[in-house]
Amino acid sequence: MYLDFYNLKREPFRITPDPDFLYLSPSHKEALAAIAYGVEQRKGIIAVTGEVGTGKTTILRYYLDKADPERLKAAYVFNPNVSFPALLQTIFRELGIPFESGEAGGMVERFHGYLIEEYRKDNAVVLFIDEAQNVPVETLENLRMLSNLESSEDKLLQIVLCGQTELESILDRNELRQLKSRIAVRATISPLNRKDSLAYIRHRLSMSTRKESDIFTKAALKRIVRKAKGNPRSINILCDNALITGYGYDEKSVGFRTAGEISADMEGRSPAGNRVWALASIGLILFLAVGYWVYARYPSAPPQPARNPVFIQLESRR
Repeated sequence: MYLDFYNLKREPFRITPDPDFLYLSPSHKEALAAIAYGVEQRKGIIAVTGEVGTGKTTILRYYLDKADPERLKAAYVFNPNVSFPALLQTIFRELGIPFESGEAGGMVERFHGYLIEEYRKDNAVVLFIDEAQNVPVETLENLRMLSNLESSEDKLLQIVLCGQTELESILDRNELRQLKSRIAVRATISPLNRKDSLAYIRHRLSMSTRKESDIFTKAALKRIVRKAKGNPRSINILCDNALITGYGYDEKSVGFRTAGEISADMEGRSPAGNRVWALASIGLILFLAVGYWVYARYPSAPPQPARNPVFIQLESRR
């Protein structure tokens, strides 16, 4: 809708986790390095946590895009609210391992053989579990069996648990203490500070513009950054809506007022509607004031009787 108007070649603020747009803030770099180190050094279990919308899935997809597909055998689970046998079936399908039955014991034994074979080829097998806070406790406990699959020197399977901050409290449960003790590498993705928020917006615009231009005024950027509170997804939503609204207002640079309208919309308020009511109230006050002035100036003016339109017509003919 607004691409040509703002001279953009693609939408800069889509909320899908596109690895091409990844902005590496310090905590994002730390999370990416934790995954790379944990996998390459065969550390076993890696945990990455962060608030909703901070870019956890984007980090996972970026790592997968950059990894060598010949050496990295990856199973990516994005809907982990399943039983342990169902999780094993998903892993087998992702890795292309044939299986005949869904019995967990037999599948673990078959999986062990697959891991040994890939280890001899110097390949890494990695299980990525996104939204890991949704994994049932019983399934998490059974993951410990998979983490126990190892050679005399290395873990045969690397498990990356990526989830919201609630994952930490889940792992603190008594029945998961053995699994938690096996987590070798941890990283937390933090919200962006003000400087990184501005850099994040400029980074996404630089990836999308045909030529450099000031699509947002400095005041508008400041307002958007303050509203988003360092959350990349919120920044995307605010900026995308600001571009749509700015296009509707024919603004070549999205201004402070437009950014304010978008911020209010996210809270369920409408500043445009408030302005209409304010103007209507002012108009009513002026109307009453004029009426009072007329009445005060001509208090004894007798009221004029209404005349019937028919009589007016007859009189005009005389």
